[in-house]
Formats: sequence, C-alpha cells, structure tokens
Amino acid sequence: MGAQLAASIASHVPWGLVSAGLSLAAALASPGEIIRRASRLEGELKELLRVHGGARAGGEQKQGGGAVEVEQNKERFLRAYERLKTEVLNDRAFDFDFTDETKQWVAKMLDYNVPGGKLNRGLSVIHSYMLLREGTEVDDDDFYLACVLGWCVEWFQASALVLDDITDNAYTRRDNLCWYKLPTVGLSAINDGVLLKCHVQAIIKRYFKEKSYFLDFMELWNEIGLQTAMGQMLDLITTHTGAKDLARYRIQGYRCIVKYKTSYYSFYLPVACALLLNGAKLSDYVELKNVLIEMGVYFQIQDDYLDCFGDPEVIGKVGTDIEDYKCSWLIVQAMELANENEMKILCENYGKSDPECIAAVKNVYRELDIQDIFLEYESRIYKHLVSAIDAEPDHAIREVLKIFLKKIYRRKK
Repeated sequence: MGAQLAASIASHVPWGLVSAGLSLAAALASPGEIIRRASRLEGELKELLRVHGGARAGGEQKQGGGAVEVEQNKERFLRAYERLKTEVLNDRAFDFDFTDETKQWVAKMLDYNVPGGKLNRGLSVIHSYMLLREGTEVDDDDFYLACVLGWCVEWFQASALVLDDITDNAYTRRDNLCWYKLPTVGLSAINDGVLLKCHVQAIIKRYFKEKSYFLDFMELWNEIGLQTAMGQMLDLITTHTGAKDLARYRIQGYRCIVKYKTSYYSFYLPVACALLLNGAKLSDYVELKNVLIEMGVYFQIQDDYLDCFGDPEVIGKVGTDIEDYKCSWLIVQAMELANENEMKILCENYGKSDPECIAAVKNVYRELDIQDIFLEYESRIYKHLVSAIDAEPDHAIREVLKIFLKKIYRRKK
C-alpha cells in the first residue's frame, strides 16, 4: 500500500520538482511518513510552481535561454577579476609602491582567496542588477560597474573567511588548506585579511567617487562591515569565551549571530549594491531588506543541518560543528527539547572530536526528531517567504527575491 500511495503522489508532482530532489520513491520510507509528507506536499505545490516557473514546457524554454545568458554573464564577471587584480597591483591610483616581492605575495594571496568559491554573492549583484534594469539596455560600462561591485562582495567575503578560519582554527577551505595554514603564510594571514577589506574601499573609491551615490555606497559598506564584525564577535563570545556552557545556546542568540555575521553581507549586500547602482534609495526598500535577512537566517540553518545530516560527497566536506562546539541551530533545538538524561549526554559529548562522542550527540538529535523539526521549519519559512514575495508590489523586486529563494530552497549543498 505504501508503494502505491508513493507512486500515486509522484504522478502528481511536477517533473521539475522530482528532478530537484523530491523523488518520493527515495524519500518516503514508511506509510506513516508517506502520509505526513504527502499532506505537507499538497499544501506546497502551488507555491512551488510560482517560484519554480510554472508549466513544464514554458518553464524549460525560459530557463534554457536564461541559462545561456547567465553563463555569458559569469564569463564576463570572471574576466573583470583579472582587470581588477591588475589595477590593485599596478595602478598608481591605489597610491602604493609595490616591490616585486610584495606584488607576488598579494597576487598569490588574491588568487588563493578571492575567486575560488562558487561566486554566488558576486554573481547575485549582476543578476539582481539585470532584473532591475529589465526593459532597458545595459551597456558595457554599466555591466562592468555591476561586475566591480560583485567582486567587491567577493573580496569582502574573502577577508571575512581568511580571518574566520584563524579564529576557528580551521584546517581546510574550499577543498584547499586554509590560507593561514600554508607554511609560508601563518599568522601573516591576519594582515592579509585586513588588506583584502581595504582593497574593497579602494576599488569603490576608484570607480564610484564621481557618482552621485558614492556616499550611499560608502555608508552601505561601512554598515555591513560593522554588522559582520559584530556578528563575528557575538559568535566568538558565545562559543569560545568563558567556561563551556550549552545553556548559553538559545535561539535568540543564535539568530543574532546569523543575522549579523552572515545574512547582511551574503543576502542583503548584493541586492543593495544593485539597487544603488540603479539609482534607488535604500530607505525605500526596508521590507525587501527584512525578507533578505530572513532568507539569510534560513540559509544558515540549512548549513547547520547539512553539516550534520548532509552527504559529505555532495556538500564537499565532513561536518565539524559538533566537535567544534559551534552554536548550531541543531544544538539550540536539542537544548530546548532534551530531557534530563539527553541533556547530560549532550553536555558530556558536545565539543569533543572522539567519534563515539559525535555519534552520541547525533543519536540524541535523532531521538528528538531534529530532522523532522527541520523539515517542518523549512516548510513554514518557505510559505512565509513566498507570501512576503507575493506581497511585494514591484515586479522586478519580486523576481530578484524569487531567484534567491529558488537557489536555496531544499538545497543539498
């Protein structure tokens, strides 16, 4: 009976959703689980179709043309990096005389840390800007300015990661040794992280000093820099300062850390840059900001979930949040739900690298149904975000938000 019900439900699921990871034959294991998830699925289908593109044939045609444009934009974006790097190293406008040795160091440091990731944040500036300019021609100069801002976001990201890896005593980043772990680098990476952030200010000054919105850009970047640093401070104080005490891991504190450390620069900053480049005033888009911040929190909760329950072959790393004593969404939920015995197990084993300790923590997570709690949260936050997007009166803004949500909803890595 369970297999028949799964097949019946699968026959009514749009092809694009199944291909995105909703294969019911693989996901549903028992009749009880089938019924529970079928009920949840029924309420989500219409909203999913709104975000994922409607009917199959029309959606595929639109996505095909869009994919070509997206790939072309990415190629232009990558070319812009080489130009910016050359300017940082050689242009007198940056008012610094490099020796051959320092030039080689900075060139290696940039190539190692700036362009090596998925570039989602930088490319989001371009995608958002192109949507905001829909219906008007975007010339090469305007497109390049969007690329400059996109790379500024990636430069800022690189600065944050270089310094974050040091404070977390991390070993690998993007399938390579962390920059500071290289034998020739060490703690010189602290200055490199600061230098990367200084490059952002210099690049913005070079390209936007004569623009009417230059002051708005400087205020935005200073604000984001402060918020990110405050988020990092909250994380360090909560995780590393004083005696270890899991009682400090509460949802309010967790949300503050994520909001300031991740959401602002990862989700709000790219769109804010696109808006300013398009001549908008950020004060007119407060609700947009709120939606993007909430998406950022959702994104980090997904990260925490995948760190524990994701497939290492898919996400590209073995999760370490348990042994690193991270203030993760999973441990926050567990601390709220655990009984006395489960609390004792968590306190005795969380933050230890012994495989048996890690297994003990994960076993408590399973006993508390943390995986199901995550699925329920994901369903709830998705509906909330879709509702907020639908309420946005500006068509271009709705499209920007839909693209962000489509990228992260039910992601596997």
